[in-house]
Amino acid sequence: MFYRPEDGHGLPHNPFNAVVTPRPIGWISTRGSDGSENLAPYSFFNAVAYVPPQVMFASTSAKEDRGDTKDSVANIRDTGVFCVNIVEYAMRDAMNQTSGAWDRDVDEFELAGIERAECETIACSRVARAPANLECRLTRIVQLEGAHNFAVFGEVTGVHLRDDCLIDGVFDVLRYNPLSRMGYRDYTVVREKFSLKRPGE
Repeated sequence: MFYRPEDGHGLPHNPFNAVVTPRPIGWISTRGSDGSENLAPYSFFNAVAYVPPQVMFASTSAKEDRGDTKDSVANIRDTGVFCVNIVEYAMRDAMNQTSGAWDRDVDEFELAGIERAECETIACSRVARAPANLECRLTRIVQLEGAHNFAVFGEVTGVHLRDDCLIDGVFDVLRYNPLSRMGYRDYTVVREKFSLKRPGE
């Protein structure tokens, strides 16, 4: 099968995000300039540079009470900071609860019963029991082609690692089993790993 996206795919559901899988989930926490709290998952997320460490996530829809975007991007525009909380399998239901298009005054930490803690380098809450948290300062927001498509880039200014995930000095993902997004309504979980040496090593 071949199709041009501009012509449509003719399938019952869009296959695009089922092709680019699995995708890590950035559980983005932000605080509005009015002090309101927001927590929402984004599967268009990844690390993009080592020095300085940088990450990105993309928001692709909008809410009526936020104009051209969603709460996360709107808050980051106002404050210039955000925190990426890494999602473990054990927190899948809480993460899913925060994915709804809730009103801007809804605190998803409270909604999903998630314990919060204050970040160290930025004025923002983080998921207290997440395996890792990346505190970030906004570097740029890039408006992409299409309505409501924004890529948010941030420099990591602080890193929290949960102590039980550090084994002999290595951050071991099998201690918490990262949750990843696939296509449609599907997810997967990391339960095994293997190593490969690069040519010449």
